[in-house]
Amino acid sequence: MRIRQGPLPGSAADDITRGVVRLMTDMGFAPLLEFRLTNKRRVDVAALDRDGKFVVIEVKSSLADYRADSKWKEYLPYCDYFYFAVNPEFPQDRLPSDVGLIVADGYGAAILRPAEEFAMNGNRRRTQTLRFARTGANRLAGRGDPAV
Repeated sequence: MRIRQGPLPGSAADDITRGVVRLMTDMGFAPLLEFRLTNKRRVDVAALDRDGKFVVIEVKSSLADYRADSKWKEYLPYCDYFYFAVNPEFPQDRLPSDVGLIVADGYGAAILRPAEEFAMNGNRRRTQTLRFARTGANRLAGRGDPAV
């Protein structure tokens, strides 16, 4: 985990997300924030590796946030690996032990528990890969032209 001095602006969830994105990038993944799956659910971070494997990361900024959200199990068929990402103060023993765990802050992140691999359906993978590429391209185009 990277350690730097000085605060960065943002909420606790923003800080965790920033650290997760840095970790995914360092590991060679291409991350997208707020990615919508074909089941209409939106994941906090989706990342794609060079081999076409998907990682979904659900950011939880507090125990109340975790308790209020039971939809995370609906993400599992849409990824090869699933992680919860939390800040260092989060009570980690409250999270399920059969999924991956990342601890993050605004400067970096570390995988504390690797995720088990899920078997993702091939047709779903193809559809999601295209959706991922189009979403990324559209977001990039929108940065240069707000009318896009």
